[in-house]
Amino acid sequence: MRLFDTHCHLDFDVFANGLENHIKSANQVGVERFLIPAIGPSNWNRVEALAKQYTSIYYALGIHPYFLRPDSHTHRDQLDALLSQRSRHCVAVGECGLDAMVDVDSQIQERVFIQQLELAQTYQLPLILHSRKTHNRLLQLLKQNRFSYGGVLHAFSGSYQQAKQFTDLGFYIGVGGGITYPRANKTSQAITQLPLEYIVLETDSPDMPLNGYQGKMNQPKMLAQILSCLASLKGMPKQTIAENVWKNSNSAFGICE
Repeated sequence: MRLFDTHCHLDFDVFANGLENHIKSANQVGVERFLIPAIGPSNWNRVEALAKQYTSIYYALGIHPYFLRPDSHTHRDQLDALLSQRSRHCVAVGECGLDAMVDVDSQIQERVFIQQLELAQTYQLPLILHSRKTHNRLLQLLKQNRFSYGGVLHAFSGSYQQAKQFTDLGFYIGVGGGITYPRANKTSQAITQLPLEYIVLETDSPDMPLNGYQGKMNQPKMLAQILSCLASLKGMPKQTIAENVWKNSNSAFGICE
């Protein structure tokens, strides 16, 4: 069984002293590959360095809406330069998107997101999308800018209809620990309906702990439990789910299996 954690922040300080052990623990339950999405200029070099250190780590470069500042648009040229010289382990632009729940002006968010969308288009890279209560606006911007390289809608929470609007644009749906919570009825129903060919798995470590682990640090090894929950929702064998999401994950980022 081969698994790919398509969204984990292994560069965060909480992993600094025990990263080797976290990777080994994940390997023991079948997690063979990891993708670290950057959150902004402060960690662009760090995620690149980790990908050089570990052949199993891939990364994305971008600016997360939560970490935007009024001058974030001025980092466009720096991001452009890094993407133009990227290694083969840099496989996407992100984490980027819109967030209606943070205290950052929506115009600033949209300006910086469009800059990143345009760079992804230029370099023919997929996007790793962050969206909180902004699905409709993100869809509008993707369509208006005729973005054509797909990617992953990270930490999906919503209806089947919303998920389908993104898959129709070539995006995969990132499924994480949220589906382990009984209260996530709408999202679980959407994932149950959604064809397996559009699903990838993620932990969002060290955040988004699974149900029963609230207050604890999330880890990539928990991807195996997310897989089990997805298999239960789908009524399918874990091996079948694993084979499909492995293929999807590599396809989403143009990585050879």
